Amino acid sequence: MTFKELFNTTNWEEIKSSIYSKTAVDVERALSSGKRTLEDFKALISPAAEPYLERMAKESNALTQKRFGKTIQLYTPMYLSNECNNICTYCGFSFDNKIRRKTLTDEEILKEVAYLKERGFNHILLVTGEANHTVHVPYFKRVMDLIRNEFANISIEVQPLDEAEYGVLHEAGVYSVLVYQETYHQDVYKAYHPKGKKSNFEYRLDTPDRCGKAGIHKIGLGILLGLEDWRTDSFFCALHLDYLQKTYWQTKYSISFPRMRPAEGIIEPNVIVGDRELVQLICAYRLFNEDVELSVSTRESEHFRNHVIPLGVTTMSAGSKTNPGGYVVEPESLEQFEISDERPVEEIARLIRDSGYEAVWKDWDRSFALQSGKQNENEERNTVIKTSDV
Repeated sequence: MTFKELFNTTNWEEIKSSIYSKTAVDVERALSSGKRTLEDFKALISPAAEPYLERMAKESNALTQKRFGKTIQLYTPMYLSNECNNICTYCGFSFDNKIRRKTLTDEEILKEVAYLKERGFNHILLVTGEANHTVHVPYFKRVMDLIRNEFANISIEVQPLDEAEYGVLHEAGVYSVLVYQETYHQDVYKAYHPKGKKSNFEYRLDTPDRCGKAGIHKIGLGILLGLEDWRTDSFFCALHLDYLQKTYWQTKYSISFPRMRPAEGIIEPNVIVGDRELVQLICAYRLFNEDVELSVSTRESEHFRNHVIPLGVTTMSAGSKTNPGGYVVEPESLEQFEISDERPVEEIARLIRDSGYEAVWKDWDRSFALQSGKQNENEERNTVIKTSDV
């Protein structure tokens, strides 16, 4: 069964009703459970769980330290292009917004990379709008060839691709792919995405499956908090995560929590997600899944990010710019959305250390991967020799 087939067996309103009907007894049962289910996750994100937030936070802290230690991995996005063929009512890059469009050249990319390397970054997220005629697989492959040796870890957040195309980028050195469904409410998805390839709900829904089949090391999921009921949307995201982990069990996974931010020409949030609700959601994910990476970006305020470090997150962006060339090439170009936490990366690293955690710039080394590859080759060669001897 594909996730699309699983998804088609569900009903948004029934799931929503189930979440909102959870009681304190359901929450207590979920908190006492040794291995939590999707039904437990419903209880943990329900209104009934709000009085249990402190208890949830303490367990989330303990589970995170057990699995990840007291570490926070730092990364930064590098926007390659704001060209986009989609109309998305919540995005500053939307096709109908009359903004100056720009796609970085090789020389401009290297300037941005040099700036980020000077600040210590070894994990980078490449981001573009969705414009297949400009930012396509040949462009992404050229960028990878250009910067692959500069970073230990390269992720992408671009338009959904076919399985074979993900395979090409995997071979080129892409470590992880972030693809957010934005909302799992299929009936209103089209209203938020009236034009462009992104309006195809099912193609986007199938994207993590294509990533898994292509052997991508890590897949990042998420919803855009503010489009629809956050509890119901988050359940479907958890359902998606659960399916993927069981189907592509060798792949790692991450969840991000983007809340809608102001941007040129976008709609106001349909639903306001408060800080306490976001903390509840982060803790619920950690209690549901000890292994998933949880990421909080610079969309969030300084105050929120100052206090969220011990609550279950494992990854944070820092010093981010959301416009192509925003670091040095063209700082004044239009942003995809406004950053809330504008502190420099050095200050974020100091905040992490002052919180008793270690800021991780690089958690694995290319030379180790190369050495592992040589070891595997030797093992295969030995197997051949032994087989031939027999």
